[in-house]
Amino acid sequence: MPDLSLTGGCQCGAVRFRVESEPRRASICWCRMCQKAFAGPFGALVTVNVADLTWTRGAPARFQSSDAVQRGFCAACGTPLTFEWSADQIDLAAFAFDDPSRVEPDVQLAVEGRPAWMEHLADMPVRPPMGPSGAVVSRQHPDHET
Repeated sequence: MPDLSLTGGCQCGAVRFRVESEPRRASICWCRMCQKAFAGPFGALVTVNVADLTWTRGAPARFQSSDAVQRGFCAACGTPLTFEWSADQIDLAAFAFDDPSRVEPDVQLAVEGRPAWMEHLADMPVRPPMGPSGAVVSRQHPDHET
């Protein structure tokens, strides 16, 4: 029997979660609120049943981003975690999952908000990351339970 549980959490590890079912819809939302909430070109979100979600460490802080939606985030490191719009379902940030490849988006929303330059993203040159010489010591929580 395949393992249906999915785990994830914030960058610092103060908030962790487990989902005990197959996710529902995975999406990319280009609306301006998602762009601001994720500080990026889109929000990647995965819908799960609230009953199948357990906060295994800590809990998100929340911001009421509209009259219909609360957004959860880690109060310690700021990682976006949730888009809360229903009593029965919740959207979790796709890249907060320990293995984001298991929650591949299958639909785009609010595409009118997509910046024109995104059309050419795959054509941009690629170069190695620049930074301080020597190895960078990551303080990020590992992508697994600890």
